[in-house]
Amino acid sequence: MLLYPTGMLPERAPAPPRPSRSAEPGAEPDPAGQAPALLPTEGRAHPPVLMLHGFVDNRSAFALLRRSLLHNGWTRVQALNYSPLTGDIRTAAAMLGPHIERVCEESGHAQVDIVGHSLGGLVARYYVQCLGGDARVRTLVTLGTPHAGTRAVPALAPHPLARQMRPGSAVLEELARPAPGCRTRFVAFWSDLDQLMIPVESARLEHPDLQARNVKVSGIGHLAMPVHGSVAAEIRRALSGPGPLRDAIDAA
Repeated sequence: MLLYPTGMLPERAPAPPRPSRSAEPGAEPDPAGQAPALLPTEGRAHPPVLMLHGFVDNRSAFALLRRSLLHNGWTRVQALNYSPLTGDIRTAAAMLGPHIERVCEESGHAQVDIVGHSLGGLVARYYVQCLGGDARVRTLVTLGTPHAGTRAVPALAPHPLARQMRPGSAVLEELARPAPGCRTRFVAFWSDLDQLMIPVESARLEHPDLQARNVKVSGIGHLAMPVHGSVAAEIRRALSGPGPLRDAIDAA
């Protein structure tokens, strides 16, 4: 909550590197003493990471996770704000697409990774499964996302986005449809103390066509998942490639 005001304004996207003759082999450093400029993807093992917050939250939820990634070798990490006034997960997912295209163009990477908390994970999943986003998203990590819907949301919730997170909503039925050939790798973190997931297992991703790995987190609640150090360490592992992940994390 203390970080919330810091995330109300959009984050400035990092400026793309400017081409430089000094990037050529054997070139001298420029007069300002700066190191030779690199091509956008040169020497960068990790693709860009985009982060999507949950309902009535903002990008401040990822302040600590963003810092953790930057301190461990990631060079382009951006937390996005989206407005709940869109009123529809499909609309938010469609708006995500052009932003990802710009990030790929500016960075020189063909794909991005996404970390989505709660509703943000559903927005990213809809983009991947229903809008062809699997061509651009290498790995999608979700934190406390109601993949199967949550009964914590009242059936007559006033906000349409909230109703779309209810079990049996039209959006969740779309996501349950076959998705043959989906290329994105999914990692879903779910917590045994998540008070906003009823039941808590609704944050697991179970779909026969998706490459999904579920990681149980013990001892922390819904809002703590993006800021907990043990979870951040496993997210870094998930974003490092298709290597093995732990089945469970004790974050108490």
